[in-house]
Amino acid sequence: MSEARQPPLVLKDVSLTLPSAAGPVEILKGLDATVEEKERVAIVGPSGSGKSSLIAVAAGLERPTSGLVQLFGQNLSRMDEDGRARLRRGKVGLVFQAFHLLPNMTAEENVAAPMEIAGQRDAFEVARGWLERVGLKARGHHYPHQLSGGEQQRVALARALAPRPRLIFADEPTGNLDAANAHHVADLMLDLVAETGAALVLVTHDEALAARADRQIRLADGRARA
Repeated sequence: MSEARQPPLVLKDVSLTLPSAAGPVEILKGLDATVEEKERVAIVGPSGSGKSSLIAVAAGLERPTSGLVQLFGQNLSRMDEDGRARLRRGKVGLVFQAFHLLPNMTAEENVAAPMEIAGQRDAFEVARGWLERVGLKARGHHYPHQLSGGEQQRVALARALAPRPRLIFADEPTGNLDAANAHHVADLMLDLVAETGAALVLVTHDEALAARADRQIRLADGRARA
């Protein structure tokens, strides 16, 4: 089966155990999940239930202790760190609670950076267009410290979506924002993800935002309940 026909994400019997001062801690326990093309899946559950760890494992940022993680039909356990990064490039967008913008780059440079790395010649033109779409046309030459939290997250959203990836991972994207900015960023994210046709895996404590997804996966004690 060709990669294009594979679900963007498949997890089978995935477990993650991490060391701690008190001994090994089981974070994920035999977790199964599949995300289909264009599907929006919300990951919800109490703090410490493994939500962010699930994102890290699914995106290939963390190796599972056991089980199968397939990203676009590719088995991540067969790849080294560079291989996983190459697989994500242009196909996976990441949005984090803490924004993770590069402080020495302007908003425009932050959005253009992933496309430049991929060798896209019109990276800055595309970046300017995406900043306009998230309402930041006039802020392209500002550095992150000159932007509000809501503006920084909109830059991060533009950066994730500008390469038109097949899959977006968003880990508490509204968690650091006030209510008004959180609502605005959530609306933008859902509208633009739908427009690009990407699938979305969204970790959130916001039940109202989770309810806007196509499906919810509830994590409790490292296990999933769809």
